Amino acid sequence: MSAPDQFTGERYIPGVVGEIAYEHCHRYAFARRFVAGRRVLDAACGEGYGAALLAGVAQSVTGIDIDPHVVAAASAQYATRANLRFEAASVARLPIADASIDAVVSFETIEHLPASDQPRMLAEFARVLAPGGILILSSPNRLEYSDARRYANPFHLCELDRDELSQRLATAFPARQWFGQRRYLGSAIWRETAGEAFEALTGSAANVRFATAPAAMYFIVIAAPATEALPTRSPALSLYADGDDTEWTRIDREAAEVLRLDGLLRTRDEEFREQARRAQALAARVCDVTAERDRVESMRREIERKLADTSRALEEARVAYTAERERLIHQIETQERVVAYRASVRWWLRLPFARARGLWNRIRTA
Repeated sequence: MSAPDQFTGERYIPGVVGEIAYEHCHRYAFARRFVAGRRVLDAACGEGYGAALLAGVAQSVTGIDIDPHVVAAASAQYATRANLRFEAASVARLPIADASIDAVVSFETIEHLPASDQPRMLAEFARVLAPGGILILSSPNRLEYSDARRYANPFHLCELDRDELSQRLATAFPARQWFGQRRYLGSAIWRETAGEAFEALTGSAANVRFATAPAAMYFIVIAAPATEALPTRSPALSLYADGDDTEWTRIDREAAEVLRLDGLLRTRDEEFREQARRAQALAARVCDVTAERDRVESMRREIERKLADTSRALEEARVAYTAERERLIHQIETQERVVAYRASVRWWLRLPFARARGLWNRIRTA
């Protein structure tokens, strides 16, 4: 269970505004006329605000909740209310004497119990009710609350449709008056003096017709063991609005926020368009730079090719130069050996014979 001051969206906490306040507060406001002057049990009372509302017209109110921390907070909050007390207990095992209660109020409780415990809770309500007592119970309509919205409330263990709820109540509470509850946004016009009970209209600017009741999001049932215990007069229509118009304030605030965000969006759109224009200009510049880069890259490749050709030519020239140099060195070395030989005594001694041999060879060949 949540701490007393922790709002989970499931248990209503006084001070929280919006649609949940309309639903929860309206149920207790609706029940006040039926519990006036009676001994009342508020089963699963939660924060105790509803029990306190009922205590304003009831003889006495006992609030029961399974969470001891919530009960302690409620007891401290409403300590000065003499006809209001709170106790921690399970709704399936009430610490209440038989036939000691005139009206049991149980709003949005039954769906929080597993299916096996729901009959036990209703049997306990029947046990503590005095003759002529009534039960005022609310329960979400599973078909609208969950199925139609494809929604699964993690706090609900067993939701019921109308037939299932009727079957649960049939054993101990065969007499019943049914009401449907649903949040409604519209316009209210009322006559200051007495008139018809109410008129419900719907439609548009093109067509107006009498409205049928919408499908109930929640069922509210006034039930009793006997038909004569049921109230003889009950409203055909009950409207509720909080005194501070918090829901309209929220709607106006959200509308103002939408307008602010719309203006901000237009400003952002203009900024995005300007950025798009800059991006396009930058893209064109990038294209120019890319083209220039490609041109430079082509020039670089051409220079590298020429450098490679020049390098090969230089290498070939170096090889040729080296070969020629080695040839000349070899030739010089040979000449040097010849000169050295001709400068020797041996050469001069052999020179006449060599000349004579040459002369003899010419004569022979002549």
